[in-house]
Amino acid sequence: MGKKSLVSITDFSCDEILKIMDLAARFEADPHRQVLAGKVFASLFFEPSTRTRLSFESAINRLGGRVIGFSGTSNTSVSKGETFHDTIMTISNYCDMIVMRHSIEGAARYASEISRVPVVNAGDGANQHPSQTLLDLYSIKKTQGTLENINIVMIGDLKYGRTVHSLLEALSFFNPTFTFVAPDELKMPDEYKLFLRGKGIPYTETRSIEKALGDADIVYMTRVQRERFSDPMEYERVKNVYILKNSMLENTKPNMRILHPLPRVGEIDTDVDGNPKAYYFKQTENGVYTRMAIISYLLGAVE
Repeated sequence: MGKKSLVSITDFSCDEILKIMDLAARFEADPHRQVLAGKVFASLFFEPSTRTRLSFESAINRLGGRVIGFSGTSNTSVSKGETFHDTIMTISNYCDMIVMRHSIEGAARYASEISRVPVVNAGDGANQHPSQTLLDLYSIKKTQGTLENINIVMIGDLKYGRTVHSLLEALSFFNPTFTFVAPDELKMPDEYKLFLRGKGIPYTETRSIEKALGDADIVYMTRVQRERFSDPMEYERVKNVYILKNSMLENTKPNMRILHPLPRVGEIDTDVDGNPKAYYFKQTENGVYTRMAIISYLLGAVE
């Protein structure tokens, strides 16, 4: 295949999403296949990251590739005033793929347009996080046995949460039902609700976490992201508005699982961790296999 980037989850068709699910399962069964031997990957994290950066780098190393790059720009020419354009143009000469996180929405799309190699968006501001979405889908498929007809409850920061935006769009292929739980300040943006209405996908909105849990197959928790707020007082008002506790899970469905893109700040009480319905740490492991699938697929290294 030619140069194909993954900037938005909409860059993948339904068939491609299902292909990634299949490849992730194959890599989970056999995670040490040297299909990327000789390939060099640039890991460019202009914004902080733990799980995304390290799981991408783990995926690359497991498949025989090599990683160059940076985490933070203080020791790069960006600190000298080099433009984003020149940084991408230069680094794309050094590698076979760029994996990039940036605080500015649209940065990954722009990078993909000027780079000579594929770009994978590892998060751009409050916009998109497609690799997280694909590992979320893989986690849903593993725990529910299907992606079809999932009743999913999204809780917390639905305004700035790029993970919920991407996941909503991806699940639209599979006849989901959504429940959105958020304070007024952090409600799901209208553009995504219009998207759902245009596809005839049902959703409800509530401020009550308890009312939403009973019929859920998946509970998708998110943290309130302090870094997205320009007004610290607004953040303080909403940061602890929803806290999931173990006692709330008593009457939930046996198959229900709790996902979270992490890091958590307090929105899931630690007493939930021992509940078999807590899946968020296993979800991080799934991220390695899914990212192995993504980069291998984009480079045409697997059939």
